[in-house]
Amino acid sequence: MMNEKALIRAMPWLVTIGLFVIWEALCVITGVEPFILPRPTVVFASMVQFGPQILHHSLQTLFTTTAGFALGVVGGALLGIFIGASRLVYVGLYPVLVGFNSIPKVALVPVLVIWFGIGTIPAIITAFVISFFPIVVNVATGLATIEPELRDVLRSLGATKTEILTKIGLPRAMPYLFASLKIAITLAFVGSVIAETVASNEGIGYLMLSASSSYNVPLVFAGLIVVAVMGVLMYAVAVWFERRMTGWAFRGSDLMS
Repeated sequence: MMNEKALIRAMPWLVTIGLFVIWEALCVITGVEPFILPRPTVVFASMVQFGPQILHHSLQTLFTTTAGFALGVVGGALLGIFIGASRLVYVGLYPVLVGFNSIPKVALVPVLVIWFGIGTIPAIITAFVISFFPIVVNVATGLATIEPELRDVLRSLGATKTEILTKIGLPRAMPYLFASLKIAITLAFVGSVIAETVASNEGIGYLMLSASSSYNVPLVFAGLIVVAVMGVLMYAVAVWFERRMTGWAFRGSDLMS
């Protein structure tokens, strides 16, 4: 009999396969046309047919997403530390960040095209902008929620504000940081694909736009699946680093064992 750990590892695969089976069955039963909703078998056949093109464009999307995400991690972590370390800065900058995050990122792409032209740079910047906010918020929250009693005890023992930040605040903020990374990496893919559909001649977004203009719906769904797979893989990388760098924060959790 399958033990619990093996079942937990198998569940994502079982659920994914089950969804594809249900999708296939519904398409066959309803007789829906492929140009409206293609069957998974048709989509996978399109992946094989257009394999070289999909590979080229997916590598471009992966590059822009990774570059934008890396900038978001560095910039977001630094600004999050700056905001979380000062109550005054927190109160002053937080509303500005919330307002900026409320702007639809697709509305920024035309501005980026004016500044940088079409291509890779707008996609990287869009991925950066869309992944930046959750990292800032989580890091700042991790630093700002240190218990006042703990601060008082450390100060009474002679700890400086910098020592409290580096020895207590930053380790405390690490679980918050990695929680935000798992969110930000998926958002970074959204930003890249949005920019590629508007202002690029490469990438999965561009491929999907080109396919939709020629009514090649299976190829559009193939692009969607490729983006989903890349997102899951990058999410898994973030989880791998989280388990090894902040495992102490999940003591007693079955999911982290």
